[in-house]
Amino acid sequence: MRFTYSWRWFGPNERITLSEVRQAGATGVVTALHHIPVGNVWTKEEILERKNMIEKAGLTWNVVESLPVSEDIKKNSGKYKEHIENYKISLRNIAECGIKTVCYNFMPILDWSRTNLKLEFEDGNYTSGFQYYIFAAFDMYILKRDGAEEDYPAEVIEKAKAYMNSLDDKKLKELKSTILYGLPGSLESYTLDEFKEMLASYAGVDRKKLKGHLSYFLNEIVPVAEELDVKMAVHPDDPPWNLMGLPRIVSTIGDLKDIVDMIDSPSNGVTLCTGSLGVGHFNNLTEIARDIAPHIHFVHLRNVARDSGLNFEEKTFFEGDVDVIGVAKEVIKEGKRREKETGQECVMPIRPDHGHQILDEVGKENYPGYSLYGRMKNLAEIKGLTMALLSE
Repeated sequence: MRFTYSWRWFGPNERITLSEVRQAGATGVVTALHHIPVGNVWTKEEILERKNMIEKAGLTWNVVESLPVSEDIKKNSGKYKEHIENYKISLRNIAECGIKTVCYNFMPILDWSRTNLKLEFEDGNYTSGFQYYIFAAFDMYILKRDGAEEDYPAEVIEKAKAYMNSLDDKKLKELKSTILYGLPGSLESYTLDEFKEMLASYAGVDRKKLKGHLSYFLNEIVPVAEELDVKMAVHPDDPPWNLMGLPRIVSTIGDLKDIVDMIDSPSNGVTLCTGSLGVGHFNNLTEIARDIAPHIHFVHLRNVARDSGLNFEEKTFFEGDVDVIGVAKEVIKEGKRREKETGQECVMPIRPDHGHQILDEVGKENYPGYSLYGRMKNLAEIKGLTMALLSE
């Protein structure tokens, strides 16, 4: 078995260059065409321009992350049929350009949520974190969502009220921008009015309906992906529980099994993200890796500390509540099983998911979690761990 050690790169407009990515120890790049509006076609010309840029730097583009799924598709409304047809065309163009793994997510509106993007870690660097009562404070007293109080325990509501009373105007503005961050690849936030409008458009979409919409999408897309020998890898929810009345349906082992059962195909699979799933105290990542092993097409490794109150903090790679060593062992075991079954080498793309803001990067701008030095450290630890396990 062989891993391709990859790096998420947000394109030529981000601070980190491809030369730095290569120096950090990556051989593969995970990227997307963030400048193309969601729902539009990715043309071969645009894909090849990015691919040539990456290969000129001595790297390979081995995973598309993400080919985004539009909100219309998630809601099964508006231009969803047009967007699905455009998605099929984009898949064909991606495959014809030689890229065969596509990561996507099905999270309504927000791709991830944090309450602090500059949480000072014990050694002085910066990480990110999520405190449930702070999120509740935003939901109830800033967003003022109807019925929000019914979603939180009394003790969380009490802490949320006290927190709101402690905020000055600067802290209030920071909290709004932190929670309303947009899609990865953008440093812009939604406005509160924009978010309220988007939230209202999901009225009546519960877990059952959203799963039905995902099933419809997969049954349209996966046959095309299978024809092209493209692996579709759904990314788990971050965090893996409902937020602001919005359902989350890629949060547990049960959800993942439901998804791979929606259409039986080698192209219908999962991105194993230890951080997103790992912040849920109800998720055992080693067991999840073992249970869905045949469906893993892409791996994100990072570590977190979490508690039963739905609070969490991103930790350094070998510290935290996720058994990253156990997860890596399960992935390698599956890779060797595939090789025995097919007689062909199993190649698995793997990347450091997030990294702390460390050394002289503290205070520099980048998409939260996607630092240079912090991820370089994590990548070195991932390479060391997996190479040692592969040599056994």
